[in-house]
Parts: sequence; structure tokens; C-alpha cells
Amino acid sequence: MLDSEDVKPLLNDFNRNLYATKTVFKRYLYNKINWNARLIGIKGARGVGKTTLMLQYIKENFKKRESAFYASLDNMWFNKYDLADLIEYLYNHGVTNVFIDEVHKLKDWQRYLKNFYDNYPDLKIVYTGSAMLAIDHSKADLSRRQTLYNMNGLSFREYLEFNGILNGTPVTLEDLLQNHIAIAEQYTSSTNILSHFAAYLQKGYYPFFKEAGPDYYSHLADIARVVIDTDVPAVEDVEFATLSKLKRLLMVVAGALPFVPNISKLSEQLQTSRDYTIKMLNILDRAGLLICLNSPAKTYKHLASPQKIYLDNSNIMYALSTNVVTGTARETFFANQLKVNHSLMIPQAGDFFVDEKYTFEVGGNKKSYRQIADMSDSFLAVDDMAVGWSNRIPLWLFGWMY
Repeated sequence: MLDSEDVKPLLNDFNRNLYATKTVFKRYLYNKINWNARLIGIKGARGVGKTTLMLQYIKENFKKRESAFYASLDNMWFNKYDLADLIEYLYNHGVTNVFIDEVHKLKDWQRYLKNFYDNYPDLKIVYTGSAMLAIDHSKADLSRRQTLYNMNGLSFREYLEFNGILNGTPVTLEDLLQNHIAIAEQYTSSTNILSHFAAYLQKGYYPFFKEAGPDYYSHLADIARVVIDTDVPAVEDVEFATLSKLKRLLMVVAGALPFVPNISKLSEQLQTSRDYTIKMLNILDRAGLLICLNSPAKTYKHLASPQKIYLDNSNIMYALSTNVVTGTARETFFANQLKVNHSLMIPQAGDFFVDEKYTFEVGGNKKSYRQIADMSDSFLAVDDMAVGWSNRIPLWLFGWMY
């Protein structure tokens, strides 16, 4: 049985983190979460602000601070003590809301959560985990017990709000396609939107860009390494040699963007089978490091080879690539912002097929409509243009999707 002295180090860490948490700016997901649910899961890539989100909620909603408790499972405290014993101690001392960070660090975490849910019926639990988290129903049926959310990095809209430049309201894709001129004019009259957009493409997707300063790109490279070395083994059953191959694969992709894979040659480079190469690409996609796209015909095939691959966002592209091509950065931004709420595929013509309905070509302000002129529901997403017309839509506006 734990006593107060055992728990004190965790409590001290909780209080320090809570004191340092600012509540002026909140991520898009904050008001989307049903905080009244008994079991809430928040998954997402490293560095997007999952921890801050939980601490903000605690700071703003628990005047009686003793009723809430936060702990991260990567804390060394858990090398000595068990989470089940901590939950029992907290419950017996009046804690009604427990916030658990980095849940994927705990082996058999699904069973733990199921047992907490079943054995403490008046306890609410919020947990965060890797973007790779997958619910294995054979181990514990969490689907009917939990509400699960995905958290992404800063949209361009959030970046502007985070920097105090302007506040904007998210729009649906359909509204954007129909009313993009009016929406763009609403924001371009008060600021030089294009200069801010150029800055965002390089540094702005991960909220820690402000505090990292000139070390931002080295931090992003470290995140990629930690995701592969730590998060992947916590979720996937992989051998040590696979981790080295994942890093090599990531850098091969980063060196030739957008990457159009030849799986046979790639498998030879990595000294592995075709199917395992595809599996590794899938792992990097689920880990929030890559975006793998297919055509509609191949999307539903088991272990289909992706036809085009991007790094997950333009910031990590600048961190890992030695030669960043402007056109690829534009396409990466479009894919990154649209994948949050929409399906993306490779079209017959153009760059992206969205929701199996809309065709988009991405380019600069001299981009011609000729390539997609014969496609129904086709649009140009154009950079270096503040306000569009007709089917030419400013690329920056696609940062208003969330």
C-alpha cells in the first residue's frame, strides 16, 4: 500500500507542471472533447501539445485541486511503483479525476484502463498516448467504454492565434470551396497573410517552436528519433534491427520528396522483404512521421504499396531534408491540413483526390488550370495569392480546416 510520502514526488511534479501551464491559448481540440465522459483517450504525435491540453483543463476546472491528479508514465517513479496501486491510493483520498500521460509506456495498458473503468465507477480518467495507439479488442474492449480523440499539430489558423496575429474560425471544406473569396477578404484586410504563411511552413506546426528558438529543427530531428526508438517498440512488436531500418527508411524518403517508392529497390536497400518494407512505411505513417497515399483502386488492397509519400508536415521536412523544394512544401502542407478531417488519395490527374470527390492541383500563382480542366469538382490550391477567384483558392486558406 502506498502512503503520502510515496506519492509526494509525483504530486510535486504535478504541481510544478500545473504552475507553468498557461491558459491564454487553447488548441482546437479543447472544446471538442466531451470532458464529462468517464474514459477519454487523446492520441497524437509527440510535441503537438497533449500534455498541455490536459493541464489546462485541470487548471481551469478544478478549484478544489485535490480532486484531480496528473501523472506521466515516463516518470521514473513508475520504475518502482505500479499504476494500479496509485489509482487505489488516489481514489481512497478523494481524487475523482485522473489524468494519465504517455499511456503507451505501460505494458498491457488496455487491461489496466478496462479494470479502472470497471472497478472505480465514479472515477473519470483522461489519458494520452502515441499516435500509433491501436485498440486491440482481443485484450480489452475499450470501444464501448472510451471516447477517443486524435490531436494534430497547429493548423495555420491556430498558428496565427497562438502568435496573437489574428483570431479565425475554422471552416468546412464545402464552405471554403463555395465562399473562399469572402473568407479570405475577412482576414487579408488586417494582416500580411502571405508572409505569416511562409513563416508557418518552416516553423509553426509544433507549439514548442517559440521556446525552442534556433534549436527547433534539432528538436524535431530528436522527436523523430525518439518516436522510432521509444514509441514504436512500445506499440509494435519489432526487433532492434528494425528500428535502424525505420530510421534509414525515413531518411531515404526525406531525401527525395515527394517520394514515389519502388518497393523492390527499397527492399533491397533495406535488406528486407517487400511486405515488411510496406509494413515499415505503414508504421512511420501511423507514427505521424509520413503521409502515405494511394489511388482509389489500391487503397482497399491489403498491404498495398503507397504510390506517393510525403513527410507528415512541412516543418519536419525542413528539419530532415537537405534540399527543400517549394512545390513539395506546398503539397505537404495541403496533405497535412486536409488529412485531419478528410480522406486523401492520388487522382488520375492533379495532386490530390479528396473525399473521393474533389480534385486539387497545388502550385504557385502562375499555376495553370489546364491539367485538371476536364475533371469535375476540380480546384487549384494556389500559393503566393492572398485572395482567389473562381476555382483558384489561396493555399493558405486550407489551414482553416481545424
